[in-house]
Amino acid sequence: MLNAQRKNAEAQLAEAKAQKATADANLSRTELYATTEGRITRLTAVPGQLATPGQGVMILVPLDVWVTANLKETELAVIRPGQPVVIYIDAYGRSFPGHIDSIQAGSGTVFSLLPAENATGNYVKVVQRIPVKITFDRKPGVLLGPGMSVVPTVTVR
Repeated sequence: MLNAQRKNAEAQLAEAKAQKATADANLSRTELYATTEGRITRLTAVPGQLATPGQGVMILVPLDVWVTANLKETELAVIRPGQPVVIYIDAYGRSFPGHIDSIQAGSGTVFSLLPAENATGNYVKVVQRIPVKITFDRKPGVLLGPGMSVVPTVTVR
């Protein structure tokens, strides 16, 4: 009888240790730390609110910004990483210096959530757009965010 009580107590102790480990893990996830400097937008949570695993509570827009220009594939023959770019930002009516950082290896539609699957025998040629990453030479000193309109002008010669 004492052996049975002892095994029962050991099982209860193991269960309590497992519950404590779970509580410690949950507690360690109660504070969020950003991996980079940025601005918080689309904040949907308040302090003290219970969030479920996988629930989005905010979006962090990094301060390290760049421009993605969707250039026609026919324009890429003269585009190279490192080329200087003048980036005109519509919202501020100002231009900022930058350069071509990289060219994506494929059109934007290939990597989209629902890529086009054209039927065979379709010979209509459509010029594709290729994302080109343009970075600023120095921080622009103005607030920029996703979706803002800019006009990049690349110096190719």
